[in-house]
Amino acid sequence: MKAGSSRLRVRLLGIDPEETSFDRRGFTGADAARARLELVGRTFVRGYRAALVDDTPSRLGETLDSVEAERRGFAYEGAAMALALLDQLLLSRRHRRFAAFIAGPASAHVYMAHVCAGWAFAQLRRGPRATQGLDPLLRWLAVDGYGFHRGYFGPSRHPLEHRAPMRFSGYSLRAFDQGLGRSLWFATGGDLTRATEAIGRFPPTRRPDLWSGLGLAVAYAGRASSELLTARRSGSGACFPPRPRCGLRRRGA
Repeated sequence: MKAGSSRLRVRLLGIDPEETSFDRRGFTGADAARARLELVGRTFVRGYRAALVDDTPSRLGETLDSVEAERRGFAYEGAAMALALLDQLLLSRRHRRFAAFIAGPASAHVYMAHVCAGWAFAQLRRGPRATQGLDPLLRWLAVDGYGFHRGYFGPSRHPLEHRAPMRFSGYSLRAFDQGLGRSLWFATGGDLTRATEAIGRFPPTRRPDLWSGLGLAVAYAGRASSELLTARRSGSGACFPPRPRCGLRRRGA
């Protein structure tokens, strides 16, 4: 890719790494959680900007694989968002760059790549119909990503606005809420108590999917202590599955 084209892409579409800082987003949290979550955000932007500079799958994969293993997945997420955004804006064949990416270097990150395609659709304010053309099953992950983007980049409005978003209904609303629930881990600065309180202000019918998303965020980007997780189980109420029983019962018993 020509250097001039790369610079223009970064200039027009680039995300400043400071956009992921707690100060810029208006998030609060303990220093330890803040440092980790801000690092996650910066790694995402690193991958995003790398894809804007050069979207050739092989070279992009080499760049992303230079990120240390623990944070590499976040870089791949950022690249997926950038490629989905380029596909939408440059009027190329739908999902061409994104499809080449997940068929090549991102094949091991295909689920989260679809999630971050949803970030691109949210950035362009497209509805769930924008996911048509993606894999019929994995497209729902893009709707999840849409919900995360809305919560992460609009925490003063969306997590606190409990009305269902327009254009989302049925399972698309459930997938949206799973992404919104993940964003609460960031919006509350990794504070499970505040995240629990935030979910409690939503209508009961939406809480299970919010809890599902929050649980994924804690596991994927969290590092909450086992004691704190155990303490917060009660907050999820009926949304938390019962403990499995040990041992086997005889058939017919």
